[in-house]
Amino acid sequence: MIHPIPPGTRDVLPDEMRELRAITEGLRGVFETAGYGEVSTPTLEYEDVLRTGDSGVAGAGYRTFDERGEVLAMRSDMTIPIARLVATRYRRTDGEALRLSYLGNAYRAVKLGAGHQRELLQAGIELIGVAGADRDAEVIALALLALDEVGLARHRVGVGDGALYRTLMATLEVPEERRGELMECLARRDLVTLETLVRDLGLATDAYRTLVRLPELRGGPEILGKVNGPAAGALEGLRELYAALEERGVADRVILDLGLVREMSYYTGAVWEVYDPAVGFFLGGGGRYDDLIGRFGEPRPACGMALDVQRVHIAQAEEEKLK
Repeated sequence: MIHPIPPGTRDVLPDEMRELRAITEGLRGVFETAGYGEVSTPTLEYEDVLRTGDSGVAGAGYRTFDERGEVLAMRSDMTIPIARLVATRYRRTDGEALRLSYLGNAYRAVKLGAGHQRELLQAGIELIGVAGADRDAEVIALALLALDEVGLARHRVGVGDGALYRTLMATLEVPEERRGELMECLARRDLVTLETLVRDLGLATDAYRTLVRLPELRGGPEILGKVNGPAAGALEGLRELYAALEERGVADRVILDLGLVREMSYYTGAVWEVYDPAVGFFLGGGGRYDDLIGRFGEPRPACGMALDVQRVHIAQAEEEKLK
């Protein structure tokens, strides 16, 4: 008799487990050396807490009840619980950085047959209490270093601005009730549908071209000079971040992507994703979320990065084949 496991989950046998453990220990070592102290949060959170962080992803569809009838949800994201932890367990000290790391499972609902994982093993870092392009650059550079440490050699980081397109839609007077579907298209990189939706808005020709062409710009710092009109002024943050990455010696591994957005709505500034050409999916991502911690207590600027350990393992194996 075959006893199935839930779709999107998997058993891990000893050989693979040893390889995954080597990756997690390598990542942990880099984070610890850089001064990021490891924390752990419950797998189950009250659903209201997760909805406070991001109403669109709370609980990822996996819910139960405690003994008082309160709704509990399995975390689908590690950053929201850490924002709660920081707001409730750490007293604010202005001007001082709080550096935290974590390793844990997150759970996301997936469509049957999509081939996506429900259970994700994530390793990540959060840099809290300080703002500025150099802090974003610190997180990006540390992620690159951590992946170097576990044996990857071809990985790159795509960098965009999570607020850029939202700002643009507001400036060009896109109806508020239509903005969500445009952002969803960007999140799944469906630029064909995006163009159709923008055309249906009936905007002026210049506004139409700006909303359709801006997400297509991808490359080095030269693409920033190709942006005119209302979007031009919004790119100063990306210029500063690229300069900070140059100072850290990692700008040659960065791809500027003006169509990059992250699925979580709490990002307020720069966002990033890690790629490896050996595989057809991103290995992790993150960004700046200056408003999130304030939803649970005193506001604090913050940015962070999460890596999918199983995807890193797959990329590691594929790079070995290419050698």
